[in-house]
Amino acid sequence: MSRSPKGCKTPYGRSVTRRYEALCARYQMEPSRSNRGIAHENGSIESPHGHLNLAIRDALLLRGAADFTDLSAYRGLVDEIVGRKNARNAKRIDTERASLQDLPDSRTCDYEQTLVYVTSSGGYTLRKVFYTMPSRLVGHRLRARLYDDRLELYVGGTRAITVPRGRCGANGKHGHVVDYRHVIHTLRRKPMALMNLVYRDQLFPRDAYRHTFEWLCEHVSARVACTKTVELLSLAHERACEAELATVLSQSLAANEVPDIAQLRTRFAPDPARLRHVLITLPPLIDYESLVAT
Repeated sequence: MSRSPKGCKTPYGRSVTRRYEALCARYQMEPSRSNRGIAHENGSIESPHGHLNLAIRDALLLRGAADFTDLSAYRGLVDEIVGRKNARNAKRIDTERASLQDLPDSRTCDYEQTLVYVTSSGGYTLRKVFYTMPSRLVGHRLRARLYDDRLELYVGGTRAITVPRGRCGANGKHGHVVDYRHVIHTLRRKPMALMNLVYRDQLFPRDAYRHTFEWLCEHVSARVACTKTVELLSLAHERACEAELATVLSQSLAANEVPDIAQLRTRFAPDPARLRHVLITLPPLIDYESLVAT
C-alpha cells in the first residue's frame, strides 16, 4: 500500500488522513507508510504516479504540441497511456481478481462536500477560485460537491447549478470561473466597471468578443468601448445568439467597422412570423363554486 499522509498538518491534510484510514478499514487493508524525513522513499502509489507524469510528458513531446481542443481530447491521450501501462499488468490483475471482495451495495462518495455563501458580489470563492453565480442565488448558502472536473451546487436537496471546476495558478494566483450571463445585468448598470474588472479576460465567451473590445479601446473612447461591449454581451445573452453574433463581430473587425448595436438588435430580433399565437381561455368564476360545494 502507499504511505499514509501522517505528516500533513493542515486541516485538509488531516481530512485526507482520516479518509485514507477509513478506506483501509472498510476494505480490511493494513496501511504502510514511508519513514518521515526520507524524501527518496516513495509509496506504491506515489512512485507510479511520477512515472505516469513522465510518460505523459514524453507523449506530449512526441506529439509536438501541448494544446488540445478541449478537456476530452487531453483525457483521451491520458487514457491511451494508462491503458498501455495497465495492459502489462493484466495477468497479475486477473490473478488477484479471484480474491477480491464483493463490491459495496452503493457507490462510494467520489466527491468532496463543503458549504459556500454567495455574496453580494454575485459569486463565492472556493479553493482560491472565484465562481460567478446567478443573481437569484445571492445571499444563499449552498452545499457544494467538488468533483475533479465540476462543481455541483445544491439548495437544500435540489441541485441548483453545475459549473466547471477551476484551478488556481501555479504561482498561487487566484483563478476565476466566470459566466457572463451571471453578471451582465450588473454590468449594464455600470458599464465602465468592465475596464478594470479582475476577471475581464474570462468574461468573454468567445475570442471575437475580446478582440472587439480591444479594437474599440484603440479606436474610440474607453466609455464608448465599455458601453458597446456590454451591450454586445447583453444582446448575446438576451437573444441567445452568442455564436452567430461572434461571426458578425469577426466580419466587422475584418472590415474595421464599429459594430452598430441598433442594427444588430434588429438583425437578431425574433421573427414575428415564427411567434406562436397563444390563446388563453379563462374559465367562468361560477365553476369554482362547484369545487367549494364538493
